[in-house]
Amino acid sequence: MSQSPFQKFVPKKKNSVIKEEFRQEKKKYRKERNAFFEKKKEEEYLARKEKRSPQPASGRKPMELKSPAITGIGKPIKAPHTPSAKAAAAGDNAPAGIMPLNKYLAHCGVCSRRDAVPFITTGKVKVNGTVVLEPGFKIKELDEVIYNGKKLFVTRNLVYILLNKPKDYITTTDDPQGRKTVLQLIKNATDERVYPVGRLDRNTSGVLLLTNDGDLTQKLSHPSYEIRKIYEVKLDKPLTKADFDKIVNGLKLEDGEIRVDSLAYADSKDRSIIGIELHSGRNRIVRRIFEHMGYDVKGLDRVMYANLTKKNVERSKWRYLSEKEIRLLKYMNASQKK
Repeated sequence: MSQSPFQKFVPKKKNSVIKEEFRQEKKKYRKERNAFFEKKKEEEYLARKEKRSPQPASGRKPMELKSPAITGIGKPIKAPHTPSAKAAAAGDNAPAGIMPLNKYLAHCGVCSRRDAVPFITTGKVKVNGTVVLEPGFKIKELDEVIYNGKKLFVTRNLVYILLNKPKDYITTTDDPQGRKTVLQLIKNATDERVYPVGRLDRNTSGVLLLTNDGDLTQKLSHPSYEIRKIYEVKLDKPLTKADFDKIVNGLKLEDGEIRVDSLAYADSKDRSIIGIELHSGRNRIVRRIFEHMGYDVKGLDRVMYANLTKKNVERSKWRYLSEKEIRLLKYMNASQKK
């Protein structure tokens, strides 16, 4: 026989190898696709810009008008929505409004929608050269939005990073007091501007998500989605059975009643180590629960956030979310939205 009858039984590639090759091929395809659309967008933008630019009457170049310096004189006003000067000069009509200003800032990677509101209301954002104070102000395609002296563009390359936050780092993008921020830990992760989803106290460690996806940030921060959080708490003394039952039955704090989803002793030999699960996003809620009962929280570690864990991620280290994790986050508890 010219062909061995056992040739069909020759072992093939392992499934894990085939899957990894497929993932790498998909990753390469997405990269090429994103590059294509970014190039196309840039070409369309340059074409529109060239079309709107007035042609000089003679061979001389048209005079470039510089933007006036910010002097701080005068009060900002709530600007009426008018097309940009270039669009008006060219006689073009601006397309229909695409999104509110606070959502636009989130899509540009500046911050979350909620955090964008104080930036806007304090006059830090300009639209077509005019300070706008309304977070719901509609932004159109050709509008020019300036924040802190820089022109903003909608972010297309979305990034999702899971960080195992250590103590002594704050969850803000910058700090006037010069304290260490979580962005210093992921400075080599991406060139995109990402921001933390939610807050962790300076002395709280554990799972922290950072992204430039404004829609996902809004969803995970909204109470109607009831995002799960699990913490490991180290107390200064053992938690008594009576106090355990009080916490389970619900406590009335200064800002209202709080009920936990579950409570357990994390170590059967050490009743000062407690596991607590809840979905409340109220400020310092875990610490306030135990302080209300007369305990001092010596250590607080978030071990799970929105089903994301710090498994295989050492303290101060980070990793990118997988496609499956991103997909699950986007559709998490969607039916519970009010």
